[in-house]
Amino acid sequence: MAEQTSRAPLAVVALGGNALLRRGEPATAANQLRAARAAAEVLGPVSERTRLVVTHGNGPQVGLLALKEDAYGDGDPYPLDVLDAESGGQIGYVVELELDNAIDHQDTVTVITRVLVDADDPAFGAPTKFIGPVYDERRAQALAAERGWVVKPDGDLWRRVVPSPDPKQIIQLGAIRELVEGGFLVVCVGGGGVPVIADGNGHAGVEAVIDKDLASALLAVGLGADVLSLATDVDGVYTGWGTPEQRAVARATPGWLRAQDFPGGSMGPKVEAVCRFVEQTGNRAAIGRLEELSGLIDGAAGTQIRAHGPDVEFRP
Repeated sequence: MAEQTSRAPLAVVALGGNALLRRGEPATAANQLRAARAAAEVLGPVSERTRLVVTHGNGPQVGLLALKEDAYGDGDPYPLDVLDAESGGQIGYVVELELDNAIDHQDTVTVITRVLVDADDPAFGAPTKFIGPVYDERRAQALAAERGWVVKPDGDLWRRVVPSPDPKQIIQLGAIRELVEGGFLVVCVGGGGVPVIADGNGHAGVEAVIDKDLASALLAVGLGADVLSLATDVDGVYTGWGTPEQRAVARATPGWLRAQDFPGGSMGPKVEAVCRFVEQTGNRAAIGRLEELSGLIDGAAGTQIRAHGPDVEFRP
């Protein structure tokens, strides 16, 4: 393995669930592998000039695993923290496989990552994180009544929601840093990481799914990344999304973004994540399409978030 120079910029790239699996597409192994291959084709060229740490979502996959647990019906189902780890290994494997197939100059390694959350986080009493497939409202409400779920609208359809506590600490941050400094491309914090709380014996898993963008921002701050890039299936941040007045944001400051109103189940956590990173580091962040990753990292595509400059600039 040829090590990259330590002077190469470091970018944390968060692959959104919708970048790895198109909305409404079945969460099959073949579709997942095809999406990971497409992501690797984009990430490969970028890795030649940038040190990469890749994170990813797990909403569709962990929801499918939970459905299978419910259907098994023999004994207690595995809790969400175990399913988070299972989905992190599953997705991490196919991403690692395709990255190693696409990249010759370095090896990829996946880390199943524990992330500390607060046991008293109010999120445990107010589920917001979408997991699993989409349903029409009637089917979603029937499943909620049958299985004790909480369901909410996700666009025009409905999905199950689960608690999503705020990430406080990346437990394996030191190991991830050593791997990066050793020249590896690291895949970690899959699905936002495995949520754990502090107890008398160290840590214990809890029933939740952490938002992967907020966890990626925490990771990027801890690693001192030069850029945090949230790669999704839209080309940037919009004001007035879905209305005749919608406008695409080219560049903005955290202060301006925080003054806007973005949907809590989709763009809201992404905006919060990039704001946290830029505010705490003074470095740059970006939100946009995976296919435009090179431009996102270089500052030429998507929505660029920076500490200084005009409050906002819209695309023509």
